[in-house]
Amino acid sequence: MDGNLATVLERLADELGDRDAVVCGKARLSWRELDERAARRAALLAGHGIGRGSRVGIALFNGPGYLETVFAVLKLRALPVNVNYRYRERELAELLGGADARALVYDPELEPRVRAAGLPGCALVPFGDVDLPPLPRIPRSPDDEWLMFTGGTTGRPKGVLASQRWLGEVVGANAAKIQGRTTLVAPPLMHGTGLYLSLGCLVSGGTVAYLPSRSFDPDELAREIERLRVAVLVVVGDVFAAPLNDALDRGHYDVSSLQRVVSAGVTWSSAVKEGLLRHCDAELEDMLAASEGGPFARSVTSRKRRERFELLPGCRVLGPDDRDVEPGSGVVGRIAAPTQPETRYLDDPSASAATFRVVDGTRYVFSGDFGTIAEDGSLVLLGRGSRVINTGGEKVFAEEVEQVLATHPAVQDVIVVGAPDPRWGQRVVAVVVARGELTADEVSDHVGAELAGYKRPRDVVFVPEIRRSPAGKADLAWVREVVSAS
Repeated sequence: MDGNLATVLERLADELGDRDAVVCGKARLSWRELDERAARRAALLAGHGIGRGSRVGIALFNGPGYLETVFAVLKLRALPVNVNYRYRERELAELLGGADARALVYDPELEPRVRAAGLPGCALVPFGDVDLPPLPRIPRSPDDEWLMFTGGTTGRPKGVLASQRWLGEVVGANAAKIQGRTTLVAPPLMHGTGLYLSLGCLVSGGTVAYLPSRSFDPDELAREIERLRVAVLVVVGDVFAAPLNDALDRGHYDVSSLQRVVSAGVTWSSAVKEGLLRHCDAELEDMLAASEGGPFARSVTSRKRRERFELLPGCRVLGPDDRDVEPGSGVVGRIAAPTQPETRYLDDPSASAATFRVVDGTRYVFSGDFGTIAEDGSLVLLGRGSRVINTGGEKVFAEEVEQVLATHPAVQDVIVVGAPDPRWGQRVVAVVVARGELTADEVSDHVGAELAGYKRPRDVVFVPEIRRSPAGKADLAWVREVVSAS
C-alpha cells in the first residue's frame, strides 16, 4: 500500500463501486456503501470536535460497523484506539484515559459499562445509523500517525505509535498474498491479527467476511466457509483451528475453496495442521508478529511442504552481544525486525528504548520472542522472554513445553507457567484441559520423552477450560490464581 490508508480505500471505493466489500451473515456492504457510511460517521465525529491527531476509542464487535468506524476515524486524520469489548469499568477508564481519547464509539450493548466508567472529556457515541451529509474528502499524508494497543495479557496494554507508512508495509504485505479473494476473519478486530488481515483484504480489492455470532462457533465457521466459498481464512492458532478441525471431522462441510489459512499470535500445533489438511489442500501459514512490529518469521505447511520457520527478509536473531546467532551453535537470541524511526510506545520512552534499538546502523524492534538457528538455517522458536521459567538455574521457555504437550492426543488445551518453589526458585506447572483420560504422570512423561528432564512439569493442574481472550491469548493472571489455589 502506497499512501494514506483512508485515501487508498476511497480510491478503491470509486473503482469497485457495487462490489461487496464486507459480509457478515446476511449483512453486506458494497464498496460504495462502506465509503459513504464512513463519510457520514466522520461527519458525526467531526461534530464532536474530532480532527487531525484526535484519538477515538472503538469498542465494537466484529462486523461491517468496525471497519466503517476505523475508516471514518482515518478520514478525519484521527487515530483509532482499539478497545477490548470485555473490559470492565476500571479497565476502560485506564485505557481511554491513558490514550487521551476524545471520543468513544461503542456498541449499545456496552452502554452500562461505558457510562459507569466515568470518562471526562471523552464524547460517548453509541454506534447506529447516521443521518448526516457525508463529510467531503480531504487531502491526507502517509506520515499521518497510526496507533495500536497491545493485548495486555501480562499487564496494562501499551500503545504502539507508528506512521501510516509502517501500516502500509504491513497491510500491503498481506494484500499481496490475498489478491482480491474472499477472506474470512475469525479473531476479533480489536487485535492486530484480525484488523491487519482485514485491511490487507480490502486493500487488495477483496471481500472481507466475519462470523455473525458474537461467540465463536466452529460449526458456524465451517458453514460460512462453505457458503461464501472462502479462499483465505484467518485464525489464531489452536484456539480457533482445533475446534474447527473437530467440526470438520464430525460434519459434512465443503471447505475445498480454502487456499490459505493464516494464524498469528499463539501456538498452532502440527497435529491440528495435519488435521486440517485432511479437509482442504491449502497452505497453512503460521506468522510470528507483534503489535510493536514485524512480521518476524513464518512457516508454511501444506500437503507437499512440511512445517519450518524461516526469518523474513531483514530479520535477525541477535545474541546477548547483539551479534547474529550462528546456525547450529545452540546460542539463544532475541528475534528482531527492521522498523521505522518514528515507531515507539505512547508516552513511555524507557520501554521504547528497551524494545526499539539501533544495531549496526539499523533500527530494530525486538519482539520479546527468543529463538535459535538450527544447522539448516531454520528458526527454532523458544517463546517469550516474559514467560521464561528459571528453575534451579536452568531456563525453561513455557511455550516450548506447551508445543510439546499440544502433540499429546489427550491434551485439548494447555498453558505452562512457573510457580514459586522453595528449593528450585521456580517449578514448571502445566494447566491442562484433557480430552478423555489423562494423568499427571502421562503429561510429565510426554514432555520428558522430547525435552530435558528439568523441563518436565513438576505439577499438573487439570481444569475444564482455560480462560482466554477473544484473540486466543491465555489470561495469565487467572492461570496463576488457579495454580496458586491448587
